[in-house]
Amino acid sequence: MKSYKFSFLYIFIFMWFSTACENQSQKLEAEQKEELITAIDRFNLAFANSEISVLESMVTNNYSHTNGTYEAIDKESWFQYLNKRDKEIEAGILTINSYEMKQLKVEFHDNTAIATAKVITSITKNGELSKNEYRVTNIWVYENGAWKRAGFHDGKIQ
Repeated sequence: MKSYKFSFLYIFIFMWFSTACENQSQKLEAEQKEELITAIDRFNLAFANSEISVLESMVTNNYSHTNGTYEAIDKESWFQYLNKRDKEIEAGILTINSYEMKQLKVEFHDNTAIATAKVITSITKNGELSKNEYRVTNIWVYENGAWKRAGFHDGKIQ
């Protein structure tokens, strides 16, 4: 009879501990997701406003950027593009009318997250309005206490 009591006690403790750990895990994932979404929103705003120093602080050193029309580029090449774009904005050649992310979905894998979404843009370049939609995939890693973008890929929606 005593062995049944101990077995029941062990089962009860195990189930309570498992439930407590699962609840803690769900809480941490919700907090991670909220923190990541805040980082994504901050990143998108910095990109739309050409805040290059903010973007520099939010990407990994081995950042990889790919889009549907060019081969993959590294962090240095992407920032060369951003600096050129910033000069066009300052000169009035380029205006970012809107940059909006919708349909955001996030999947966590330990300290890494894959974020997929739809990005809708409107720009005016040399007086010509251009509106586009893209499907994007972002790879984010939790590095030194902050979420940083490690990779990007987009494909234009026709």
